[in-house]
Amino acid sequence: MIASDTMDGGLDLELNADRLREECGVFGIFGHPEAAAITALGLHALQHRGQEAAGIVSFDGKRFHSERRMGLVADNFSDRQTIDRLTGHLAIGHVRYSTTGETILRNVQPLFAELDGGGFAVAHNGNLTNGLTLRRKLVHDGAICQSTSDTEVILHLVARSRSKRFIERFTDALLQLEGAYSFVGLTNKKLVGARDPLGIRPLVLGELDGRYILASETCALDIIGARFIRDIENGEIVVISEEGIESIKPFPKQTARPCIFEFIYFARPDSIVHGRPVYDVRKRMGAELAMESGVEADVVVPVPDSGVPAALGYAQAAGIPYELGIIRNHYVGRTFIQPTQSVRELGVRLKHSANRSVVKGKRIVLIDDSIVRGTTSVKIVQMMRDAGAKEVHFRISSPPITHPDYYGIDTPERKNLLAATHSLEEMRQYIGCDSLAFLSVDGIYRAMGETGRDQACPQFTDHCFTGDYPTGLTDQNDTGTKQQLSMLAEIG
Repeated sequence: MIASDTMDGGLDLELNADRLREECGVFGIFGHPEAAAITALGLHALQHRGQEAAGIVSFDGKRFHSERRMGLVADNFSDRQTIDRLTGHLAIGHVRYSTTGETILRNVQPLFAELDGGGFAVAHNGNLTNGLTLRRKLVHDGAICQSTSDTEVILHLVARSRSKRFIERFTDALLQLEGAYSFVGLTNKKLVGARDPLGIRPLVLGELDGRYILASETCALDIIGARFIRDIENGEIVVISEEGIESIKPFPKQTARPCIFEFIYFARPDSIVHGRPVYDVRKRMGAELAMESGVEADVVVPVPDSGVPAALGYAQAAGIPYELGIIRNHYVGRTFIQPTQSVRELGVRLKHSANRSVVKGKRIVLIDDSIVRGTTSVKIVQMMRDAGAKEVHFRISSPPITHPDYYGIDTPERKNLLAATHSLEEMRQYIGCDSLAFLSVDGIYRAMGETGRDQACPQFTDHCFTGDYPTGLTDQNDTGTKQQLSMLAEIG
């Protein structure tokens, strides 16, 4: 992504210029005496899903407690004083990267509201593709919105339901939503989880010392020593209370279509998503890439960290040595340097440094997981040439991204996606590599254990590669809502 204004008036260096920005992560636990501390640990494990803000809401039997902060979990929820303020045996938490709504404290989740039946807190991973349309109608009917996040819509819809039981009101609200979501919600008696009818966003159920847990990924269970029980099914609502677990399936049955980018980029490599170890899948993507577009070379070099498993798979399949030709600096800030153009040009070198002894005089295969705008790819290829690489063959372990995402992944408009506006040869010339190749759509499906993409009933949500959006896109197709989207961005 190009440099953009940040909250403190500085500029965001192009350190993540060619990355798909993370979504969000959710966590909840019922009935544990240290619910807030456990939730904070779970959020630590989910930090890769969102680094802009974090929040926890707990309930102590009488009242709800909320701590919502800008920044990382470790910077805000590591001190005992903060955790001690979050008393109670029930808690939910959220890590956020904003895809709808600005990066400001009033948008930090979990969001909380007092309803006529008691308090309700909710945290959301995903994006509602009719969220702004619903919001516009709610405001027209007299609702007062406190945030610019699409998640607030669920609070209003629950509040306006005429059903008597909370879970019926929650279900009424979900039936009005379009898009992708995994929710964790908290009332004074229940922990609630829900996935959209296609299961685009992940949610798992775990158990720790007899207490049930909901989390975006299994890695959040591992960090606290919890046992994985199962995935929450697509279109399923689970209600956890003193009576145990209740499963509700209010939607017409559909075939699940989980987001394929969970396997390519978003999920942590040590997570298991929909029964598939993410690390193994990424290695198989690299192996498929080697079989589809092998090239004579001396060494395989990953773009760290996301390109590492695919590079290992490529190297093993191709019989070419794997080496760390790029070293990542994990301690890079973004606003401590004067925002001059010359420094922005050096930004990528702050995060990635060439390991000259590995690449000098070598024909290298450079492996990354995706190309978005292509700006960082240009700099990394040039870095390899400056370090003395004889040839640079760029290989991408996913298909070309030709369409934007509306389900919780921050992608540019289509006109700013390199693969949507350039041919393969034009991309190669722009990036400056000797050859360029992407994994095919069928290749990525084979890496997932399928024989290929089922054109009649695709097994995954893969619209970024195919343009096949599995839900309606009401907000994108409504002129009034588009105008509201622009207005909300200006309000911030």
